[in-house]
Amino acid sequence: MALPSFREMIGTFGRIGLISFGGPAGQIALMHEEIVEKRKWVDEEQYLRALNLCHLLPGPEAQQLATWIGWRLHGLRGGLVAGLLFVMPGALVILGLSILYAYAANFGWFAALFLGIKAAVLAIVAQALIRIGKRALNSRFKVALAVASFIALFFLNLPFPLVVLGSGALGMAAAAYRPQWLRLKPPIESPAPAPRGALVRRSLYTILGWLLVWAAPMLLILAALGPGHVLWTIGAFFSQLAVVTFGGAYAVLAYMAQEAVQSHHWLTAGEMADGLGMAETTPGPLIMVTQFVGFLAAFRAPAPFSPLTAGIIGAVLTTWVTFAPCFLWIFALAPWMERLEHARKLQGGLAALTAAVVGVIANLTVWFALHVLFGLVRESAWGPLRLYSPDWSTLDWRAALLGVGAAILLFRFRIGIMPLLCIAALAGLALSAV
Repeated sequence: MALPSFREMIGTFGRIGLISFGGPAGQIALMHEEIVEKRKWVDEEQYLRALNLCHLLPGPEAQQLATWIGWRLHGLRGGLVAGLLFVMPGALVILGLSILYAYAANFGWFAALFLGIKAAVLAIVAQALIRIGKRALNSRFKVALAVASFIALFFLNLPFPLVVLGSGALGMAAAAYRPQWLRLKPPIESPAPAPRGALVRRSLYTILGWLLVWAAPMLLILAALGPGHVLWTIGAFFSQLAVVTFGGAYAVLAYMAQEAVQSHHWLTAGEMADGLGMAETTPGPLIMVTQFVGFLAAFRAPAPFSPLTAGIIGAVLTTWVTFAPCFLWIFALAPWMERLEHARKLQGGLAALTAAVVGVIANLTVWFALHVLFGLVRESAWGPLRLYSPDWSTLDWRAALLGVGAAILLFRFRIGIMPLLCIAALAGLALSAV
């Protein structure tokens, strides 16, 4: 199998980064076609083993897979270039759209445009819930985990990391004592695991180096602005998020949205849905919506910078602390791939976590629906329960009508995400003119 030149690899991943629409499934399929089928730079078994590894890790699996392919072809520099090219086109587009959004959000036409986009996002998230549920919930134990995670988040308001880590721990225990509850697939045939030897030392150096890279901007902010500045809060929040983003972007969106809206008050629920709509229409990982949140948070509390400068710093910082850990995981763990493939407890933890993600996305779906469709949603406590009660007099009939129409187009006519968002945006403009 002939390896490509470094320049050839750059050209290929530059193209992939520009056309990687369609979420992780589409992006993984695109890389399989370009790297495995057309160019044969990586064989099928290697690609699947790497994909399994990326599913085990927190963060966007498609970006991490691109990083692994680059590492496999050209070592550290290959992994850096492939991973960055997968992210940068979408990051630049999201930054431009965030700036436009911040300055144009008060215009009537702009709000009308995003009314349709928010309604379409409801249908898109519901589709993700159904798609992931069909794939992940293949046993009663997994269904119970999904229901429990929804109740824990929506009604009990338990911390998202606790739900995620608790589900993983239950899965590891089930893999050891009741593996039939999880219906784990047999591992892909692979060579015997490589001896440890120098791998331990190499991995430790890699982890230490990337922890310093990850922490570098936070140390600068701490020294220059102190721990009370919004940039420190942004960096700390999204650094924590990077460690618990198992199960894909949709899994973490509920936690991020509710924390950003309700705890930090960086943006509204409607603006959060607008940001998700932006991320759906741009190339790269859907988790790039975090950059939109970071931009608005810093833009609205800019001192001592101008709003635009603060927003750009917030966006860059968010992207840095979101994706630096992805490089850490890949460069530290890729040499251990064969050993991880045979770690059945780890696989069990992942299977349980994926089941819990269905409940997490259900929480996101209901939460978004309430805040997009109603102008006022009251929150109350009844013992340990947290309850939401919408004010029905504030129902936005336009958003409801657009949401139903988007669901019909998506589920009945199977229209693509990009055409759906364009049609919904134009419909939002038309309805707002009525």
